[in-house]
Amino acid sequence: MTMQPPSSRTLFRLLCEQADRFPAGIAVISGGRATSYAELADAAGRVAAGLAARGIGRGSRVGILIDNRREWLEAAIGVTAAGAVAVPFSTWSKEAELDFLFADAEIDALIAADRVAGQDFVAALANLLRDPARFPRLRLVAVIGAAQPGWIAYEQLLASEPSRTDKAEPGDDCFTLYTSGSSARPKAVRLRHGAAVENGFSIGERMRLSPDDRVLLAPPLFWSYGAVNALPAAVTHGAALVLQTRFEPGEWLGLVERHRCTAAYTLPSMTGAVLRHPQFRRGRVASLRTGLMIGSAEEVRIAAEELGAAAICNIYGATETYGNCCVTPCDWPLARRMASQGPPLPGNTLRIVDPDTGALLPPGEPGLVEVTGYVTPGYSGASAEHNAAAFTADGYFRTGDLGVLDEAGDFHFVGRDADVIKRAGINVSPAEVESLLLSLIHISEPTRQAEI
Repeated sequence: MTMQPPSSRTLFRLLCEQADRFPAGIAVISGGRATSYAELADAAGRVAAGLAARGIGRGSRVGILIDNRREWLEAAIGVTAAGAVAVPFSTWSKEAELDFLFADAEIDALIAADRVAGQDFVAALANLLRDPARFPRLRLVAVIGAAQPGWIAYEQLLASEPSRTDKAEPGDDCFTLYTSGSSARPKAVRLRHGAAVENGFSIGERMRLSPDDRVLLAPPLFWSYGAVNALPAAVTHGAALVLQTRFEPGEWLGLVERHRCTAAYTLPSMTGAVLRHPQFRRGRVASLRTGLMIGSAEEVRIAAEELGAAAICNIYGATETYGNCCVTPCDWPLARRMASQGPPLPGNTLRIVDPDTGALLPPGEPGLVEVTGYVTPGYSGASAEHNAAAFTADGYFRTGDLGVLDEAGDFHFVGRDADVIKRAGINVSPAEVESLLLSLIHISEPTRQAEI
């Protein structure tokens, strides 16, 4: 089913629009609690009003240090409704990493959980914030759970009168997401409202999402896979997000079975862990229909045929391209979904250039991948030094990946430029070797590099 795209082009307006269209529709299921679109819009509006009353608005940056739960959505969307930029931080971060992130992002406020997966953030934050001069802009800390003197409880933000005023515009930044990769420190990637909504809608269209779908997300919301992919893909289609705080295969199976999840965002290591779980049975995941999968051709086949998400989509992208710039339509034959990452999403253009000369290459020729369309306007913080090298003179983002566009316009990922092995004058992609090995022999999944 093809859905009519929503008219809104900011995250909070989108949420309010869907609350009006589907007031009783479930927006998120978290911790056993179902929250409707109307309830989520109300909570985000309260957060926005509470922040605005404390001087947080346009020009402000608000850190989010929360795991996958309803409050992440309330807080992040509420921040953007106040006109501020939400800066989600990894909940896997240790104190020294948070020290760098807070300073680099120059946050004005922080909304945090007191504890995540046994990590005591209250203690870490109390130590980091002992010296007020360390983060001179930071003037508000709101904590879910136990707070310290001088901080406020998150519930105090929710106690504000709800507002439907949205101070953001489509061209404003909604998120700054930190991503690792080619530099020693994580890069701060700026992402904008309108692009996140429009690209997210296209991703949902490739999965054929609808208000009847329930989308299981175990990868973290602080990744682009969550914040600017699963979130806008689900909300633009009125679907429900089912959140797992942190991936664990037994609980994942239980969530699919209990909530009749129809779509799942997965990774090869997740799929393998679920399939190896002693309580896995195909009947428990019979509701799965589609989802997104990052992996080799064989790993896509495993997700479709062994996990049972028969209409799983193969994908390509990066944080800088709003999570994905290529997605295979879910109704393609499986062989075609295995063989490529699909055509570019509407609004995106890919080109393949010669690594040595920069000349445009014809279909079928492998080279460096460059993307324009829904791409970051640039990096911020210390990583802004990479902006000049990251973009071409005509505005294409240099992904650092090698790929091929075939005659039909489908994209085929080859590998990272730095990962390609040259043997006797021939380029050998480790990804292709891995895919071949997976198709020939059974490799123990725990021996492979963990991806989450």
